[in-house]
Formats: sequence, structure tokens, C-alpha cells
Amino acid sequence: MKTDIIYLDNAATAWPKPDNVYKFMTEFYSRMGVNPGRSGFDKAIEAGNIIENLRKRLTSFFGGDEDTPERLCFGYNATDALNLIINGLLSEGDHVVTTNLEHNSVIRPINHLVRDGGVEATYLPFDSDGFIDPEDVRKAIQPNTRLVIVNHGSNVIGTIQPVAEIGKVCKEMEVTFAIDSSQTAGVVPINMKEMNIDVLAFTGHKALMGSTGIGGLCVRKHVELKQTRSGGTGVRSAYPYHLEEYPWRMEFGTPNMVGIAALWAGQEWIEQQGGEREIHTREMELADKFVSALKEIDEISLYCCNSLDNHLSTVTLNVEGLEAGDVGIMLDVDHNIATRTGLHCAPLVHEQLGILDIHGGVRFSIGAFNTEEHIDSAINALQEISTGSTVKKKVISG
Repeated sequence: MKTDIIYLDNAATAWPKPDNVYKFMTEFYSRMGVNPGRSGFDKAIEAGNIIENLRKRLTSFFGGDEDTPERLCFGYNATDALNLIINGLLSEGDHVVTTNLEHNSVIRPINHLVRDGGVEATYLPFDSDGFIDPEDVRKAIQPNTRLVIVNHGSNVIGTIQPVAEIGKVCKEMEVTFAIDSSQTAGVVPINMKEMNIDVLAFTGHKALMGSTGIGGLCVRKHVELKQTRSGGTGVRSAYPYHLEEYPWRMEFGTPNMVGIAALWAGQEWIEQQGGEREIHTREMELADKFVSALKEIDEISLYCCNSLDNHLSTVTLNVEGLEAGDVGIMLDVDHNIATRTGLHCAPLVHEQLGILDIHGGVRFSIGAFNTEEHIDSAINALQEISTGSTVKKKVISG
């Protein structure tokens, strides 16, 4: 699949999408773009069927409780789902354990509850390689700890956290364990039962190869989230309160049918590729080539890339003497390479790395449609930019 740019910002949104996703979205919406579950005519029933079948498919995909697929609930994105999880589990007097690796979709809801809702929070640092120690989680749990929530894969440094080990600790300590799978779902296998994950938030527009505006949560059957919203469901309309049973307990209003269709087609594509492990292996081969070359450039600082074991194909760096934003502009304008610069909505990562005050870093995130030629171009571009930074430093110092 050809594009007019070298796109290396897949941690923000996977792009381009597989052709079958575009095709199925268009065909499905043109044939069945009606409101499911609100009427009894054939198209409404058919639209409802794809939602229910996708619940079953994703529940199995995430290793959830397959006998309760209704607990796979759809929303706008992972941020939406994480708000439902955090606000649905925490109340005044509760304590939550989380990490410095989190996205603002976790940090901000927790901080609002700390400031306004009488909740206590502990943020755990990551080690020099970018990982959370499960024993640090154990030590942080208090008698009033209600939730441990962890970013499965960092959108900044790409490290994949040991969620199975953290889940084991949480199970032993009888604390609910939730993960943000935004960066991992679709590229790293997840089994909620085996990993002792109680609740999972996902987004559709990244490695699941769906569209923007779709995501959700998968809730194990022993976990209850309190309702924090209410509205239309199309079911039992005479009942004066929002329904307590799943999926309506966590779903509100008309669903995103285009997004549902995209997620369905994304699942088809992932299966055609041989599954998440095959996709991840291909991406990491490119990441290894990229990182190995950059380690030879003295002017480039890489973060948490000493080893790419348990890593996503996401790499953040800085070029000595240059602002990250300027490097991003040069990559775009001079080399036709799209990256992401700044703090990546994850300020605590940058603060711990010591690059918050210099406005973050330059993130390269390799995706399923990147090639060796793309990586060669990125390496060559950084070599050229780094050489320019050396010349600039000499001129300034001279």
C-alpha cells in the first residue's frame, strides 16, 4: 500500500488502514447504516447482529469471560472507557495505584478524583529500562486500595509492562486490576483470564486497525462498575433509570456503527496476517534495524532502548542541540517523514526521563505497513539532521 508520506506516527493512529477495512466500512454503512436495536425491521436486526457478534469476537480476542460477552461494551475510544473504569470503581476514601507511564486519559481522571473526590493516588516510577516492578505494586497497595491501573504498553518509550505478574499480585491482594491496552491491543496477545486482568480498556483506531471514534472496555464477570452516566439505550424505554445490566450499564445512546464495522474488518485482517505475534515480529524487526543504526550516531539520545525485549516498535529520541519540535519539522518538510513531537499526552514519562523542560522528544512509531525503505529513509534523515546539529553547535561555540 503506497502513501504520499513516510508515516511513522502509528502510536497516535495506525495509518493507512487495510483496504478491507475501508471497503467493509463503506459497504456496511451504505447497506445497513441504521440504528440497531431500536426497531424490528430487517436492517436494524442485521445491524444489531454485527454488534453482538463483535462482542463475542473481541471477548475471545482479549481472553475475557466468553460466557458473558455482553460485558464487552463499546464507547468512543480508550479515554472514554478509562473514564468509565476509573470513575466507576473509585469513591471517596479509596486509594488507587498507577504509574508514571500513564497517558493523560488515566492521569487526569485520577487527578480530578484526588482533587475533588477524596481519593488517594500513588504513582509508581519505572526503572532505568522503562518497566514497573510488580513488587513495587505490592508494596504500594494499602488497606483502602480499590484499583491498580497500568498502561500495558507505553506510547512514549514503547516498553510492555509485565501485566501477568502485576495481575498475580493484585489477585493475591484482592485488588481490582485494570489495563490500558491502547498501544498493545492488536499487536501484543492479551489473555485477561491468564493474566488476571479484571478490566481492560481498548481503542479501535490503532493496532486493532479500526476507525477513530470507537473503543470500549471488557469487564470480567466478577467486577461491578457503578454507573456514571445515563441516557438512551433503545431497550425498556418506560423504565425511568438507566439499565443496570450489561452492556447497557456501560453504553449510552446510538452506537458508532461505522466504527463497529471497522473493528469487525480489523479483526478479519489481523487473523489474515497470522495474528498479533506475526504483526509484532515484523514491526520489531524494523525497530531493531532503526535502533541499531541510531546507536551509532553520537548526537542522538535514545530512551529506554538498551534492549528491545518486551518492547513495542515505538522509539523516542532527541538530537543534541535541537528542539524536538524543530527536528519534527525538518523530518516533515525536508524528508517527508511524519512523526510526533512533544510530550505525547504522557507528561510523567518525560518528567522522569528528565526531558519535560526541553519539551519532550521525537517519537517514531513503526506500524504494520512500514517497510525497510521507510526505516532507511528515517535513518538517513536523522544522520543528516544530526550532522547539521553538530555544525550548529560549532558555530555557536566558535
